[in-house]
Amino acid sequence: MKKIYRIFAAGLSCGILCVLTTAFYFAQTLPDHFYVAQGESLALSTPLPIEESPSQLEGTTQVYARAGTGYTTNLKLFGAVEIKEVDVQVVERELVVPSGAPFGIKMFTEGVVVVGLSDVDTGNGLINPAKEAGLKVGDIILEVDGQEVQFNEDISRIISQGNGEAAQVTAKRDDETFTVTVHPVKSATDDGYKAGIWVRDSSAGIGTMTYYDPQTMVFAGLGHAICDIDTGDIMPLSRGEIVDVCVTGVGKGYSGSPGEIKGTFQNDQQLGYLLVNNETGVFGRLTQNNLTGFAIPMALRQEVKTGPAQIYTTISGNKPQKYDIVIEKVNINDQSPTKNMIIQITDPELLEKTGGILQGMSGSPIIQDGKLVGAVTHVFVNDLCRGYGIFAENMQKTAKSVAIS
Repeated sequence: MKKIYRIFAAGLSCGILCVLTTAFYFAQTLPDHFYVAQGESLALSTPLPIEESPSQLEGTTQVYARAGTGYTTNLKLFGAVEIKEVDVQVVERELVVPSGAPFGIKMFTEGVVVVGLSDVDTGNGLINPAKEAGLKVGDIILEVDGQEVQFNEDISRIISQGNGEAAQVTAKRDDETFTVTVHPVKSATDDGYKAGIWVRDSSAGIGTMTYYDPQTMVFAGLGHAICDIDTGDIMPLSRGEIVDVCVTGVGKGYSGSPGEIKGTFQNDQQLGYLLVNNETGVFGRLTQNNLTGFAIPMALRQEVKTGPAQIYTTISGNKPQKYDIVIEKVNINDQSPTKNMIIQITDPELLEKTGGILQGMSGSPIIQDGKLVGAVTHVFVNDLCRGYGIFAENMQKTAKSVAIS
């Protein structure tokens, strides 16, 4: 009898330890703040049942029905084991139109981005004036000798006009603005004065629109930032626009070599203008709307779950098609604003034509249970049918700031 008791006690202790360990894990990985749609309570799509237990707050039952209010609640595992206290803000359920249509992007940077530093052959040896002055790849040059810099040609023009005189260069690095003195040197190759610097002022490419708000005409796309191909840094947006694109074909991808969507800009007629380029995507306003579709609810992050879903994307022409995927993993913590889901393409037709996720499919909306849950962002280079997705909620935070600007 004592042996049975000891076995029972040991099993009970292991069970309690497992529950407490699980509760600690969720306490570390679940965020401290959630949004819920008005009229609804907080429900988490987790492997084990986690429920909320509202604090003693006067009018708690009425709080659920009022957007703009909030409350504090305790999350409990199996309705009994406390995990953590979280803040909940009640919001209106967002209605947006998912797209999946391709669009052309033309953007100009704020200032010019330093993408390379090169030595100048002076006849007396190699010298790099920009490097000696302290400039680095990734710096953003804003002014030279008090003159605003917007285009690549501005740098060479001002340096040439200086005829070898020292130039005051105002630049920005990581949000800090500073000024350095660059001493141009004469090139033995072309007899002109050089600063030893390569810069970029613009970028163009093809992406996929995720959704737009039919009330404000604010659009969101890509699900990640446009970065400089040389530096890898987010390109600082000064101005930009989107134009219509026709997909002419795809370059099928293979393991280790992602394919790409091929297309042409239809015309120079502006469809909209860009206002934001940040880690969650590109955002702006439509100036004309030739997109089709109807508004659907936007899911909040805790509503996204593993299982079947669909993406809208375009691999021919300019009309999106629906394709099957599976959401393999969901990560709702606050550590990453972009890599929130792992998805796998399962649609035989899409796999046959593309080999998986292509460059240019970034921004393709992900639909689950009739709601927009997010967008495709990245492909796994060695497994092209799988990749990352971003929550629609994270993109919408930026979109809202555009709507009120």
